[in-house]
Amino acid sequence: MKLYSYFRSSASYRVRIALNLKGLPYEYAAVHLLRSGGEQLTPEYRRICADGIVPSLVDDGAVLQQSLAIIEYLEETHPNPPLLPSAPLDRAYVRAIALQVACEIHPLNNLRVLKYLKHELQVADDAKDAWYKHWVKNGFDTLESTLAGDSRTGSFVYGDTPTMADLALIPQVFNAQRFNVDMQPYPTIRRIYDEAMRHDAFVRASPAEQPDAE
Repeated sequence: MKLYSYFRSSASYRVRIALNLKGLPYEYAAVHLLRSGGEQLTPEYRRICADGIVPSLVDDGAVLQQSLAIIEYLEETHPNPPLLPSAPLDRAYVRAIALQVACEIHPLNNLRVLKYLKHELQVADDAKDAWYKHWVKNGFDTLESTLAGDSRTGSFVYGDTPTMADLALIPQVFNAQRFNVDMQPYPTIRRIYDEAMRHDAFVRASPAEQPDAE
């Protein structure tokens, strides 16, 4: 397997965790999202991913895109250890948490949006930061309430082993901390993050551990 990744990309981070949890070796291909206007926009990378985004995973010649689709593929092709519960309702719950991060929080704060706000709309840096924090806090407020009030919450989002929901949540917390979002109102999220960062698969997937880390 070959993973096209950027060390600070939340979506790439999710897939790195999944690969580590599954014990799957892979080749790391760095795609710098800022250097030279963004290596993801070069013709060479566009031939791999027309959208010019990361991650892309190449497995046996096939190119897979979109982090949660990649994770589902890994789950189906390498089912152990499982990243989804066995019961359909619980599987739907875990997917919903993952999608809340991946579809409701992250898209409003990814690099393409922040660059557009700054360069095309001429939004000042402090206003751009306020935008980022608003949407993270908006999402974390409801996530914290959900996780704190659900009996299925354990050391991780669902029970005491990582699931797809944690793969989405942990990178979002990392980025929130990087942008100085106040995490004090979110004790359950913070506890889950701290537990994950004691787990080798999460540590090895973290941005600082990647070969392109700066």
